[in-house]
Amino acid sequence: MTKKILTTASILGALAIILGAFGAHALKKVLSLDQLSTFETGVKYQMYHALFLLVIPSLTSLSDKAKKSILILVQLGVLLFSGSIYLLATNDLTAFNFKVIGFVTPIGGGLLIAAWCVLIYQNWTKKL
Repeated sequence: MTKKILTTASILGALAIILGAFGAHALKKVLSLDQLSTFETGVKYQMYHALFLLVIPSLTSLSDKAKKSILILVQLGVLLFSGSIYLLATNDLTAFNFKVIGFVTPIGGGLLIAAWCVLIYQNWTKKL
């Protein structure tokens, strides 16, 4: 489980840096300030959750089941939340109207919150 979590954290972190640089350089020329700010929000939340996942394996009080739940929730949450934000921010650059998938953004956010709630629940119900 540790290897999967750390691999996912590393991939999410590396992609966040790549997307952040892409936004700051390539997209700066074609997006408005509001669109760039929106894109940056997706990058920030992706990086926050990459860092969150880096911590999870070191928490010995968490069961493997809880770690797996957190991993799945973060993976889906980042895909839906940050992924939809990237698409919505760059909507003007494509022929497809990504606004039709805008409803998945809060679902992704809810999944990210749920991952943190698993940690909270595990922390408070664990007998030390």
